[in-house]
Amino acid sequence: MSHSVAAPPSGAAAIPAVEIPTVDLRELAPWALFIGLLSVLVVFFVSTDQGAVSLFAGTAIHEWVHDGRHLLGYPCH
Repeated sequence: MSHSVAAPPSGAAAIPAVEIPTVDLRELAPWALFIGLLSVLVVFFVSTDQGAVSLFAGTAIHEWVHDGRHLLGYPCH
């Protein structure tokens, strides 16, 4: 059994082609740098053990990120 595809009528409107947007790397670079620095800051806070490099006194940050430390493999106790 053969299947046939009907051709569109001759008066039908053509479907416009969709253009794929391009991304200029010069526009993307500052955002990539920002995300990278923010990621390093997050890893710093997760990895700090409220020791010599702590920015805040006490163990509040350590307790907030305790499970994340274990997930990333940082020893803490």
